[in-house]
Amino acid sequence: MLEKIFEPIKIGKLELKNRLVVPPMGMNYCNAEGTATERFIAYYEARAKGGWGLIITECYAVDQHGKPVKNMSGFWSDDQIESHAKLAERVHKHGGKIAVQLFHAGRQTGSHITGVQPIAPSPIKDPTLSETPHELTKAEIKELVEKFGDAALRVKKAGFDAVEIHGAHGYLIDQFLSPFSNKRTDEYGGTIINRTRFAVEIIENVRKKVGKDFPVLFRISTDEFVEGGLTIEDTKVIAKILEQSGIDAIHCSTGVYKTMQYVIPPAAVPHAFSVSLAAEIKKVVSIPVIAVGRINDPLIAESVLLSQKADLISMGRASLADPELPNKAKEGRLDDIIQCIGCVQGCAGRLFKGLDVRCLVNPLTGKENEFAVEPAKEKKKVFVAGGGIAGMESAIIAAKRGHEVHLYEKDDKLGGQWLLAAVPPSKAELNTFTIWQKNQMDKLGVHVHLNSELNEDIVENEKPDAVIIATGAKPIVPNIPGVNLPEVVLAQDVLAGKKDVGQSVVVVGGGLVGAETAAHLANHGKKVVIIEMLDDIVIDGEPTVKHFLLKDLQEHHVEIITSATVKEIKQGSVTIEKDHVIKEIGDVDNVVIAVGSKSENALSDKLQGKVEKIITVGDAIKVRKALEAVEEGYKAGLAV
Repeated sequence: MLEKIFEPIKIGKLELKNRLVVPPMGMNYCNAEGTATERFIAYYEARAKGGWGLIITECYAVDQHGKPVKNMSGFWSDDQIESHAKLAERVHKHGGKIAVQLFHAGRQTGSHITGVQPIAPSPIKDPTLSETPHELTKAEIKELVEKFGDAALRVKKAGFDAVEIHGAHGYLIDQFLSPFSNKRTDEYGGTIINRTRFAVEIIENVRKKVGKDFPVLFRISTDEFVEGGLTIEDTKVIAKILEQSGIDAIHCSTGVYKTMQYVIPPAAVPHAFSVSLAAEIKKVVSIPVIAVGRINDPLIAESVLLSQKADLISMGRASLADPELPNKAKEGRLDDIIQCIGCVQGCAGRLFKGLDVRCLVNPLTGKENEFAVEPAKEKKKVFVAGGGIAGMESAIIAAKRGHEVHLYEKDDKLGGQWLLAAVPPSKAELNTFTIWQKNQMDKLGVHVHLNSELNEDIVENEKPDAVIIATGAKPIVPNIPGVNLPEVVLAQDVLAGKKDVGQSVVVVGGGLVGAETAAHLANHGKKVVIIEMLDDIVIDGEPTVKHFLLKDLQEHHVEIITSATVKEIKQGSVTIEKDHVIKEIGDVDNVVIAVGSKSENALSDKLQGKVEKIITVGDAIKVRKALEAVEEGYKAGLAV
């Protein structure tokens, strides 16, 4: 079933054992001075062990003022070679091949990070950022060309296998390539040849310093998806120029900061959405083409290669979710692969807040040494109360360590609130994690008790050594006159299929649950109004996820009323107050309540003194995101 992805391929003179690539992803694991930490090295080492054909590191800054986040790697100094040489050595120890991506952020950073004014081809600020950049002089451009070449030589000296030049995503080289950001009228602006000149000079400088046999890759945004930006027809011409300048492979991405939803696409974006753009590049070049774009399944990767749309496949967040994906795929263990669900909570969601990267479905990511699963010194009987994602994760880790694990779930199926989260549009992929967790528990011999709520009697009779409480949360019912009418239902009951609603629906609450429930109903032909107290909906949502959710609501004509409170619910109508004006919304068949949840944890107090160790995890402590719930479940499995 999977053959093409495991065929060897050459990039220049570098032979790769398969076609699967870990593309560059900023991790924020390095020291502020750009040197490698043990955490940084261990993260890449895990992917080398996992069997990837090529690992391309996060972007290394060629200048200390070219970083978009503080703890990013760099090769602007010879002093940085030693620590990064250890990274190359550790990857090679496991038979891996590793390239370094070199870049400068240009205008897509800020003085609060670098301490200096950003630079760009033209003094035009990025639409997503606040500072106007300094327009580079020709002399400064020449200096930067040398810095890229010098950094590439450091890559070679440190023992890496190749270098990739980052000309995508709106960073400095792309700022020159694109008319969206390049308004120059000298030899570096205007025509395609002029706008490509900076990239060509960098390639030539790199090649001069690393030699003709050292592989040089180039990453490009095939389409920036912005008005006045690069389109595929522009990029095909640029790709041909780059090939003639001496690159060995072209890595086809999309987007800039303004269109981040296509740089790091969430679940609302179709699988392999930009592969057709890579296929267009492949038509005009003879060097290998790497495709990317929400490819999270080896079967999809295989299909893309068989379609001859690309020569290699980048699977970025798939490699965060499961570094062992290639090994598992090669061994036919597809149901053991943890699939990326496109949530962007732990990766881009954290990185763009200046935090370190994690992964919702794999807490081991970035904590390879800290969270390693070791056999328990003493086998214990461990009970888990609650079969949501936090409870199942704790059961899996405890069982992996050799404990006898019993999981009790009061409902007739596993998954808890996560099952409901998978119902709205574009969210079905969440179910892959539930399926993976259930499979793992089955393989590990976890005793699952459905329709069984763990209580103090069971604990007193069975005498477990530890109890992990993962009882989750329950919906809040607000104190609104009329809330107990039969026409009023909870969002959770609607998503679970327990309650039907009529044609005209008012959703009370514009958080993620309310907005997604509204989208679900609107997609099924309902007329929906959202009422939210705050001045915006989904205020704590991931920006790229929110982008597509708002688009969906707009396309399905969902009315959104913000800064409003519900005063009363009547049969057939809802009374609201907005801007001190009372208004009645009529012809309402049902009102859906989605104003949040509260922790459900009555068990902890009841078990005090009855069991040696009690650990509470997830929403049972405090209602938060799934990222925290899964990590706490994982840690609880380590702690028992």
